[in-house]
Amino acid sequence: MKKARIPVVAVFDVGKTNKKLFLFDEHYQIVFERSARFLETEDEDGDPCENLESLRLSVFDSLHEVFRRDEFDIRAINFTSYGASFVYLTESGRPLTPLYNYLKAFPKELEDKLYEEYGGVEQFSLDTASPALGSLNSGLQVYRLKEQKPELFERVKYAVHLPQYLSFLVSGQMYSDMTSIGCHTALWDFNTKDYHQWVKSTGIADKLAPIVQGNEVFSAAFPGSTYKVGVGLHDSSSALIPYLLNFHEPFILISTGTWCISLNPFNEDGLTKEQLEKDCLFYMTYAGKPVKASRLFAGYEHEIQSKRIADHFQVTTARFKNLEIDWHLVERLTENKEISTDLDAFGQVDLSSFADYIEAYHAFMVYLAEAQVASTRLILSDKRIKRIFVDGGFSKNNIFMNLLARKFGNIEIYAASMAQATAIGAALVIHEHWNSLPIPNNIIELRYYRA
Repeated sequence: MKKARIPVVAVFDVGKTNKKLFLFDEHYQIVFERSARFLETEDEDGDPCENLESLRLSVFDSLHEVFRRDEFDIRAINFTSYGASFVYLTESGRPLTPLYNYLKAFPKELEDKLYEEYGGVEQFSLDTASPALGSLNSGLQVYRLKEQKPELFERVKYAVHLPQYLSFLVSGQMYSDMTSIGCHTALWDFNTKDYHQWVKSTGIADKLAPIVQGNEVFSAAFPGSTYKVGVGLHDSSSALIPYLLNFHEPFILISTGTWCISLNPFNEDGLTKEQLEKDCLFYMTYAGKPVKASRLFAGYEHEIQSKRIADHFQVTTARFKNLEIDWHLVERLTENKEISTDLDAFGQVDLSSFADYIEAYHAFMVYLAEAQVASTRLILSDKRIKRIFVDGGFSKNNIFMNLLARKFGNIEIYAASMAQATAIGAALVIHEHWNSLPIPNNIIELRYYRA
């Protein structure tokens, strides 16, 4: 007798470094995984950029492999990837340019010209909830193409963000989604809930594909296919979805990695000048609701300072991994002391003032937690936040988690772990189109830290 095929969803999770394909079964268990890395290529200025052609081939290659397997019944496909990158497509769906890197230097005079025309940098940034970040404001990349290569710009049928380009490869449909538009792109006016006036006046709005919500699905472009194709999501917004679906009391998610991003889906107050100066912005949920966010380059700082401490005390950084918190040490290090909330403050501290690596690392974590608390407090709002969830690398750091719990005395702090939150978010958002079971409520493992 032939074994019944397992109903699955396929999710492509495309990071800067790793490109992954996951198959999830109806219980959201990973039943297949494939990972790829490609060499970067260069754009016409010699700047490094993603190899679009390798990426395209890899998507088809991976799909080909999983469709050949008899044990899986692929009911749907979705995509999640980093945002801030546009693909410029012709009428026939061919990319016209390389996938420019969001770290590419942006011409100062072009930026100034745009800001001048629309009320100056501060007003512009407040309206679009986008700190001025050059190419990281992906809308400016489109503006640059229009200004510097008008003949190329003319030939663009649609400019789509990377997650939507990946979706287009399989569905043949060109759309824009709210999670990509809403994330520091400088395209969206959060006051009018529409594209900002500059996007319309420059004619760029005409080059942006029609907007759909992030839980939309399309039919596949290949004749005879029965599976559905999601529109694709921006990765930071995708990682928030499992929490939005599982918890309805107001919460904040601190998603930790190289950047530690605090996300508050329950704070819709407009951005203030102070918040903007301190790197706050809005993200958008798949349903188009604003999510107030603050960012801290804490993972990067942790790497730098851990190495500095390890070198000074001649140990390896592996020693810091499983350190338990020593409260006596913390008391001693903080007694009658004002700890700076600046992320780089510990970098100025002389390490020879510490007895050993344990004391130095505790001191560093005290500084880091202080900076994190200040960053998260920026987006707290008046609404009573009941819980803070921390996921990613720092959720496994005993010292960091305990210090956080102590600082946020009246809010419950949880370390949350979930394998592949970003990919699971992209699977959950189209749940009803592939999964016959109810959404499970045990996807996220929580560990409570007492204040």
